Amino acid sequence: AIQGDYMSKKDTIIKGTFILTITGFLSRFIGFFYRIFLSRTFRAEGMGFYQLVFPIFALGFSLTSAGIEVALSRLVAQKCALGKQTEAKQSLFAGLLLSLSCSTIVMLLIQSNTRWIARYVLQDIRCAELLLPLSYIFPFASIHSCICGYYLGLKQTKRLAVSQLVEQTVRVLSVWFICACLIRNQKSLPVSIMVIGLVLGEIGAALYCVFTWNHTNSVSGIKQNSKRHPFLRIRELLALSTPLTANRVLLNVLQSIEAVSIPASLLLYGLSSKEALSLYGILTGMAMPCIFFPSAITNSIATMLLPTIAEVQTQKDQQTLLHLIKRVSVCVFSLGCFCTAAFLIFGNGIGNLLFHSSAAGKFIITLAWICPFMYSNTTLISILNGLGKVSAAFLINTFGLCIRILSVYLLIPKFGILGYLWGLLGSQFLISILALRTLKHYFSK
Repeated sequence: AIQGDYMSKKDTIIKGTFILTITGFLSRFIGFFYRIFLSRTFRAEGMGFYQLVFPIFALGFSLTSAGIEVALSRLVAQKCALGKQTEAKQSLFAGLLLSLSCSTIVMLLIQSNTRWIARYVLQDIRCAELLLPLSYIFPFASIHSCICGYYLGLKQTKRLAVSQLVEQTVRVLSVWFICACLIRNQKSLPVSIMVIGLVLGEIGAALYCVFTWNHTNSVSGIKQNSKRHPFLRIRELLALSTPLTANRVLLNVLQSIEAVSIPASLLLYGLSSKEALSLYGILTGMAMPCIFFPSAITNSIATMLLPTIAEVQTQKDQQTLLHLIKRVSVCVFSLGCFCTAAFLIFGNGIGNLLFHSSAAGKFIITLAWICPFMYSNTTLISILNGLGKVSAAFLINTFGLCIRILSVYLLIPKFGILGYLWGLLGSQFLISILALRTLKHYFSK
């Protein structure tokens, strides 16, 4: 019976992972050449500006959507496992109500404080022109993430996959079209074009999700009274989403400190402002996307694991749960080892061929060593969240980020960007060790 239940869960994870992985690779394939286009159009300094505003986007998304999306997927999976489909639908409307309210507030706050955020948070007043268009992304990201969280809880991954492709396609085509029009009219290309593309992509994904929900609603004959009382689920959703949101916000604050401090620490190492921003753009806009490219597989596994783990835990089937976690962890770590070997062999060629940058190739080779740990960490943290160990996951991630921040302030001024890469490797290794120890302690009980 245990073997049969395990095979059923395994088939669900494999099917969902396959769909999300194919979509992830296709999306990253598009995004990869999109990055090449951006790096050649806006140069390394422009990429550096673009990357600088991402902490604000990540922080705003954490405040408005990220915790609610994860909580929704876990809550919907639990409700469906107990046969409470109506309550699962009500949870979606509760999530939309909470998320849209928060996103509207964040949008207005950013719009009224663009120059202050650029000057004192991002430490570059030139980023102000990027923050205004960026602020419009949050309401649409809320709709997109909530509906995706609901479908993830149902394990209906096709809709998640299509929404991801819609977002990526709209983003790339809109930026390409705007650039083509400006070049044709012999006008300059502002860096804000990349942010506008980001916003248009989320608008496209949100519209697709709303259309899909309305179509599914009418076809499946969902009762309209499931829409009338989302307040009944708000307290339940808040209990799950509040610690998740708080964790994500604190983690993104630390990540923001890390991101804006790297160029400043490179100045202390002796680089000029332009050199520091260019090096930061090469690292985060060229080398990192290469390392993250194979993580389409591990991200898909982690996405499917969270609701599956929550469902199995609700059914109190510990043997199936343990068997599932062991198999997945071994597979993900093996994938990371294979990617490490590939990047060590082909890293220089990738940097020179795709980005015409020897520095990007060197970064790829150095970063290759983090692949087994980074890919495993994505899965392990998802497992902890699926088990309800939100605080443990937060503390582990926080510890890893603190190590990275220390490397920014202590190692970069002495050893340059190489010091940060050492800190990144050390943090990922320690996160893996701590996550495994936490899971061992959980099952030993």
